[in-house]
Amino acid sequence: MKQARVGLLYSTFLAGSALFALSTAAEAQTAEGASAASITDIIVTARRSAERLQDVPISITVYNQEQLTKRNIAVATDLATYTPSLSVNQRYGPEKSSFSIRGFNPANNTAPTVGVYFAEVVGVRAQGGTTSGNTVGAGAFTDLANVQVLKGPQGTLFGRNTTGGAILITPQKPTNDFGGYAEGTYGNYNQVRLTGALNVPLSDTFRVRLSGERNTRDGYMKNHAGVGASDFNDIDYWYGRLSIVGDLTPNLENYAVFHYSRSTTNGYASHINTCTAGSAGAACAVQLARQQARGDGPYDVENNLLNPYEHLTQWQIINTTTWHASDTLTVKNIMSYGEFRERLNLAYLSTNFATSGGTPYVLYDTDGAGPHTYSAVESTATEELQLQGKSTDDKFNFVLGGYLEFSRPLGFSTNISANFLNCISAENLNCTNPLGFGSFSQNRTKMNFDNHGIYGQGTYKFSDKLSLTAGARWTFDKIVGTGQPTRFSLSTAPGSYIDPRTGVSILRTCSDTVTYPNSTGTGGKIVTSPAECTTVRVNKSDKPTWVIDLDYKPIPDLMLYGKYARGYRQGGINFNSIGFETWKPESMDTFEAGAKFSFNAGVKGYFNIAGFYNKLSDLQVLAQLIPTPAAVLQGVTGASAILNAGKARSYGVELDSSLLFFDRLRVSVGYTYLNTKIIEIDSPATLAAKLVGTPFQSANPQVFKGTGFLDTPKHKLSVDANYTLPLNPDMGTLSVGATWTYTSQLVTNYSDPQYVNGFPVGVTPSNNLVNLNVDWKNVGGSPIGVSLFVTNLTKELVKIPNQFPYAFSSGAVHVGYMAPRMYGVRLRYDFGS
Repeated sequence: MKQARVGLLYSTFLAGSALFALSTAAEAQTAEGASAASITDIIVTARRSAERLQDVPISITVYNQEQLTKRNIAVATDLATYTPSLSVNQRYGPEKSSFSIRGFNPANNTAPTVGVYFAEVVGVRAQGGTTSGNTVGAGAFTDLANVQVLKGPQGTLFGRNTTGGAILITPQKPTNDFGGYAEGTYGNYNQVRLTGALNVPLSDTFRVRLSGERNTRDGYMKNHAGVGASDFNDIDYWYGRLSIVGDLTPNLENYAVFHYSRSTTNGYASHINTCTAGSAGAACAVQLARQQARGDGPYDVENNLLNPYEHLTQWQIINTTTWHASDTLTVKNIMSYGEFRERLNLAYLSTNFATSGGTPYVLYDTDGAGPHTYSAVESTATEELQLQGKSTDDKFNFVLGGYLEFSRPLGFSTNISANFLNCISAENLNCTNPLGFGSFSQNRTKMNFDNHGIYGQGTYKFSDKLSLTAGARWTFDKIVGTGQPTRFSLSTAPGSYIDPRTGVSILRTCSDTVTYPNSTGTGGKIVTSPAECTTVRVNKSDKPTWVIDLDYKPIPDLMLYGKYARGYRQGGINFNSIGFETWKPESMDTFEAGAKFSFNAGVKGYFNIAGFYNKLSDLQVLAQLIPTPAAVLQGVTGASAILNAGKARSYGVELDSSLLFFDRLRVSVGYTYLNTKIIEIDSPATLAAKLVGTPFQSANPQVFKGTGFLDTPKHKLSVDANYTLPLNPDMGTLSVGATWTYTSQLVTNYSDPQYVNGFPVGVTPSNNLVNLNVDWKNVGGSPIGVSLFVTNLTKELVKIPNQFPYAFSSGAVHVGYMAPRMYGVRLRYDFGS
């Protein structure tokens, strides 16, 4: 069956070539040609109002829905494959990712460096034990107007301050025309993806749009453990959206959007490449021998977790009211409320280890904490009021606004981690302790976030050629966190009690052995409820940010600009780092100069280039904490902490271009060169001073003076070519396209060796990805379209960066891989106007 599908694809590409050679040179306007006149008129909302891309002095990459579909972008992580300045950390799977732009990566549970906005509203915040939330749910990339990737700090006009940039996802708005589409995709790994939209104008002043998606695909990491899931890295989600526009008066519009996403998968898995002398090295060697005897490939794994799952549910309602008070003043109010919930049962490392007697155990298992509990559960409400105005002579325009954001927990974010135990169900404590030193830990946290700001920005046109933009914002951030971390073991020793939920006898102690020490001084306080270990931490900050932009147009089709902006990222709270529970904001100054060229003669399109230099201070650095011998006796273990411990700089060049030749061949190129460097890290003496009064003897940052940023490629290039064949218009529109993306080597951890036994550990090697697509619209003049696609044509083996930082010390070198070659066919039916 697989060979037949591949044969069909190659036959289609040959057929396309034949049609190109034999078709008549009918020069009727094609779909590609129809868009030629507007290729330089792409509309963006980077400054909170509709403007041409070429008129905005910001480095931006824009994708419309057709480009997203051809690239098979279904979840947010797919976007990073094609955007040179955008990277993604998918350590816990593609739907639990965090983003970075220009190398500014969030570490652990620090605040995002990139804000993700849907219909101008930031993603629902979440703060669980693993990275999740702060973005859009699976399926949100269906039925869009466009996606805009804004590079550099955007803290003046957007809700949350960030240092990297912002991703703006703009859904299709209801129109006055009845119509819609239905689209179905079938691909290898049994992929079935159904999407569709229906637009209904109920009256001249009231219109509705419904859109949705159902997407399933088997996992490409095949499990040979004989228990649990048969595969991992699968896809299974529902997505729905309802949009309503009502013209309450000729000058007053109300626009409401409700969207819902639910994803239910087996989670991710990793492949063991080689074994080391770590804590489970002997068991690893046994598993590796089984893999070698079967002839396993990189997508074969053994994961003996009995019931792995990753459930994510996210919904959000957004209401935007726009009042055109006069020809020169518009009042806009944006309200939203959303909720995020996550349940999971995952093994951080995919193992099928067993004792010498043959009893299986799992290294690191994170499970739920009982029915109706969530590893992350949070609500977010926002309110934003804007005044958009301009002078009567159009020389000055401005935006003034106020922003309120309240994120509140919907209960405790909680989970149970079972380490070195053999569990039928960790959340029900149905486990045995075959190694004798297995244990449980339970994290319970509630996080309250308040993020508020007032802002203003204006642009003054000195002439038709010269404009100055200046803006400022003052942001106020506050986090109040409540933590109840505990450890417990299966025990009937003195101090043990019967857990009322599971009926299992356990001995529970506070994880914070400094605040809640045991009377014997050899561990944490013995308790019968996590509430007895309650700790409250507060983190406040308020900072100004600003931007100054000067742009000059010597000719109508060329804009030159220079920009200086200040951005900052708020601090945070982590209850697992005793003595280092909070950290301060980091700040960044960015200097950018660029040029935007437009072409409207024989070649149509644009060529944009930007150079930038960034300076970071109070850098938020991930460090490993090593306890003192006395603290070890007290029960303190090693931990990870975020420290404000350094300064850094980065500079680079970004290129973004899309050119249309002969009204038929479109070539789009994106390239980013990025040079990063840590210029200062706290000295051992400074770090030692920070350790005074804590149970730790040393702090070891993951980066060092002179190193670059983690998970940041120096070069990333994406080239997309799409040719529309000169067919007779009665036959429809047939185009053939290809995309090539190159990513250079990057470092995932400077503390680990780059290679172990020839396999990458501390680095992710360079890679090349090639995608192909054939798109035939209006087949034979009908409303039917057919597309064929292949992603990762050359079967490139691409390591997922930074997915398994614990792997080396555990005795196994684990690697997670991005998807192998995927291919399929897509059918579309358009109806209505």
